[in-house]
Amino acid sequence: MSTLLVKLLIITVFITACTTHNIASVEHMDSIATSTPLKEYLIQPGDQLDIKFFYNPELNDLVIVRPDGRISLQLASEIPAAGLTPAQLTATLEKSYEKELANPGITVIVRSFSSQRIYVDGEVNKPGMVTLLGPLTVLQSISEAGGLKDTAKASQVLIIRKSKDNKPQAIEVNLDEIRKAADGSENILLAPYDVVYVPKSTVANINQFIDQYIRRNIPIPFGVTYGLGGY
Repeated sequence: MSTLLVKLLIITVFITACTTHNIASVEHMDSIATSTPLKEYLIQPGDQLDIKFFYNPELNDLVIVRPDGRISLQLASEIPAAGLTPAQLTATLEKSYEKELANPGITVIVRSFSSQRIYVDGEVNKPGMVTLLGPLTVLQSISEAGGLKDTAKASQVLIIRKSKDNKPQAIEVNLDEIRKAADGSENILLAPYDVVYVPKSTVANINQFIDQYIRRNIPIPFGVTYGLGGY
């Protein structure tokens, strides 16, 4: 897979009719939770779900979440699943089956997960995709990418993340400060589809940089909505 295509795949996660004026503000390490574990898992397209009916086992099903984020079951079709926790999907299914079953007794088990990843770019020795198999810190991601080049500006590493309102959000971190923190409290955990960018020199206008970085790596028109894991 070409470097350009790899960048296209990971960065499209951040785009929803993206324009210069809607780039999210830069956040610094003192304004975000750095070592807090990631939130409860949200179901993604490509996940394999085991749907169990305790009192009606004939309805049990093993389904894969479609690219549009939905699943289809017996007696209940076109159920939105992507973006929900397993508990939330369970509640949705139980409500859907209330008219059909006296006691649905449903549980949702995620049997396999779609491939989740982050992308490390810039002044690292091996830029590219890093598979997210568990909790991964920014330092660990850079190590997976072969470490920093001599030309890297470690004091201004950017984590580009999709915010709740679908805007690219820049989190600026200082690797030198992270290394100094013996308890690891400054070592931020990465979320699926984060982009870790290590600049070569100081980024004067981070918001402008993000906009230009995204635009020059996506050779397709804007205005198209992309979903998490939808590729």
